[in-house]
Amino acid sequence: MIESLFKKGIYIVHAIRGYERHGDRVKKLMGKQGLNFEFVSNADPELFSDELLNKYFPSEFTNKHKKGTISCTLNHIYAYERIVKEQVPLAIVFEDDPFFLGEFKPKLLLLENEIKKLDPGFIISLENTTQRYPSFWDTKKGKHLYAAKTNRAAGAYILDLKTATILTDQIKRNKCDEVIDWWQFRQSEKGLIKMYWAHPAMVEQGSINGGLSAEISTRSSSSTRRLRWKIHKFYKMYFRRLFPEKRIIKE
Repeated sequence: MIESLFKKGIYIVHAIRGYERHGDRVKKLMGKQGLNFEFVSNADPELFSDELLNKYFPSEFTNKHKKGTISCTLNHIYAYERIVKEQVPLAIVFEDDPFFLGEFKPKLLLLENEIKKLDPGFIISLENTTQRYPSFWDTKKGKHLYAAKTNRAAGAYILDLKTATILTDQIKRNKCDEVIDWWQFRQSEKGLIKMYWAHPAMVEQGSINGGLSAEISTRSSSSTRRLRWKIHKFYKMYFRRLFPEKRIIKE
């Protein structure tokens, strides 16, 4: 199951114009890890038209958000459409700024037995952008997947074919009215899909951890941001997890 992903089923949401360095970096990173992938870059803002945007989004969404945010969200949707069209049983969607936390493939393989036990219709966060982790008291030795009551971001996640089908059907019926991570979460709140977190996380977003810059984050790469991120992560990972404010993992 997981090994099939190394050949087919990895999609990188990528804005081409102005992000050529991100694209080059992804090619090197994935090549080094031995991962085949496809860029999803069809949602270039220069291709936007009223007809296209109205197909996927209500006007309240497009009026509220910048073109970069709309483009990113639409590329995620395009990835779901590819998964459905190509009938890919299991897929991973990345945004184009992944930083792997160690060797990615061996860590991914650790999830296989737990994924096989899941009912179809799931999405699994692999990253830690929101710095949300299962509490120390919820984690169990040898367990890697935790059913979550809230969302992380959408920098790296696994979804199955049923989830991609559900999400594309929902967009056809109701359109997408939030940025993609929150929109995914709303579908889990409705009971349409189930949301899980992989712990420990396997990926960080470079536009968040200080390693890269990104237009939609309005933050540039810097050593100060990188240090701040590491300090914050250390606190959240090794201290804050001992004293959770509320349950964010389902029992």
